[in-house]
Amino acid sequence: MVAAAVGLVATAGPAPTVAAAGAAAVAARPDAVVSSLGWPLISRYRASVCTQTSRQEMIDSLFKPEGKDDNGLIRDGVSEGQFNQVLNIELAQIVEACKFLDETWFPNITVIVAQKNHHTRFFLPKGQDTFNVPPGTVVDSGICHPINYDFYMCAHAGGIGTTRPTHYHVLHDEIGFSPDELQELTHSLSYVYQRSTSAISVVAPVYYAHLAAAQVRQFVRLEDMSGETASSAGGTATPPPELPRLHEKVRSSMFFC
Repeated sequence: MVAAAVGLVATAGPAPTVAAAGAAAVAARPDAVVSSLGWPLISRYRASVCTQTSRQEMIDSLFKPEGKDDNGLIRDGVSEGQFNQVLNIELAQIVEACKFLDETWFPNITVIVAQKNHHTRFFLPKGQDTFNVPPGTVVDSGICHPINYDFYMCAHAGGIGTTRPTHYHVLHDEIGFSPDELQELTHSLSYVYQRSTSAISVVAPVYYAHLAAAQVRQFVRLEDMSGETASSAGGTATPPPELPRLHEKVRSSMFFC
C-alpha cells in the first residue's frame, strides 16, 4: 500500500551573470517539493520551496533536521543521464529524513521520473486520417527501453493539436508494484488535480510542485537576491539566498493551487 505521494521538480533558471571584478554571480531559481500523507485520498498537499543555483539539477536540501517536513517520490526535471544522481543523492536524503522522523521507520520507496520534453507522439489511424489516442492510453512495449523499466501514458484527452504522452521511468521500486498496478496508480494520480475535473497530462504531485515554484518566482525577486550573493573576487561562489518563511497558516495550506 502506498502511504504517501510526493512530487519533486527542479525548475529552469537563468544563466549565471558576470559580476564586478570578473566574478560569477549566483543565479538562483526556486525548486519545489510537495507531498501528501492523506492516503487513500492523497488530494491535499503541502509544499516546500528552496533556492538553488541555476545549473544545479539535484535538490540537495530534501532533508534538514529542523522539523518534520515531508519528502519525495515522483521526480520531474531530470534527464536520463542524471538518474543515478537521483538515486544516490535525493533518495539517500529521503531515507535519512525517514530515520530522523522515526528511527524504526523504514518505508518501502518507489522512485519514478516523469518526462515531458521528448518527441514521441501516438496516433490512432482511422481510414485516411489519424486521431489522438483516447485518454488513459498506455504504451509499455515496442518503443520502450529494452532493459530499463519505463512506459508512456496519455492520461488526458487532446482537445486541440497532438497530445504529448508523459514518459515515466521507474528507477527504484521497493513496494513491488506489478506493471498494471503502477500504471493504474499513475493514471489515478492524474485525476486528483484540483483545478481540473478531468485528467491532466502528468500526475498531480508533479504539477503542484511546478505551481509552487512558479508562485515563489512570481512574488520573490530572485534576481535581486542573487545579486546580493555574488561570489567574491577570488572566485568562490556563495550559496544561493534563502527564501523568507511563510506564515504557518499559509504553509499548511495549498497556497500554490
